[in-house]
Amino acid sequence: MIVVTGASGRLGSRIVDRLLERVPPEEVGVSVRDAASADALAARGVRVREGDFTDPSTLERAFQAADQVLVVSAAIRGDGAAEANIAAIDAARAAGATRILYTSHQASSPTSLFAPQLTHAATEAHLAGLGVPFTALRNGFYVSTLATYLDEALDTGLLALPEDGPVSWTAHDDLADAAVVALAEPGVLDGVTAPLTAPEALDLAAVADTLGDVTGRRIDRVVVDDGQWVASAVERGMPAAAAEFTLGMFRAARRGEFAVTDPTLERILGRPATPVRSYVESVVARAPAR
Repeated sequence: MIVVTGASGRLGSRIVDRLLERVPPEEVGVSVRDAASADALAARGVRVREGDFTDPSTLERAFQAADQVLVVSAAIRGDGAAEANIAAIDAARAAGATRILYTSHQASSPTSLFAPQLTHAATEAHLAGLGVPFTALRNGFYVSTLATYLDEALDTGLLALPEDGPVSWTAHDDLADAAVVALAEPGVLDGVTAPLTAPEALDLAAVADTLGDVTGRRIDRVVVDDGQWVASAVERGMPAAAAEFTLGMFRAARRGEFAVTDPTLERILGRPATPVRSYVESVVARAPAR
């Protein structure tokens, strides 16, 4: 049996949907914090069990009889994130899983300026040290991160954010497809993978140009001082800790941490990866008329 965690989330739900195109539902299980969130999967014959990374005792039953477990990294900020991921990985091993997969990040590093990358690095190191077959999927930076900023730019005509750098923005759909290949075809992606990225790295100036081209409007990229941006974000209602967390993303980007591109994702998919322009077009299409 293949068990996928976080199956009601943005990435996990896509992975399960695509996995069910290749694997019979009785061979698929999911671990979710609230079983009701996966009622539709249960109706399709998928085994649904509740499991919470912050309560490892719940994971023993969630992972029972699993041959492979895909641990979708916890959506937790702070020191508890690595602990939660590691707890899930340890529970998978204790349940007898013969292979454990983890959704990491292309910029995983213990020296990153963006806090989640430290979490990924610690989790990868723990996973590699267990002595069981594993795959750490080093996913590209999710292009959906741009959504809020694009919406604001559509309102104001400005992409006003801290100094950044090139990012190989990558689509959830592409990464879900790659995860399914890793699950359904053991041996194709083993160990710590190459960066699973789209082939193009764009900074926010290029994103602004793309948005302007799609809309036919002028969109200006404005570089905002770090402290000024944090103060403005807090004034608009963002918690101070969240603003500082997000600022880490910009600092890491301008240091070049997210600029890496690699052909592995497209090779695994057997098709081109989704370009940033396609995502920008989707945001514009669903935006209210202005």
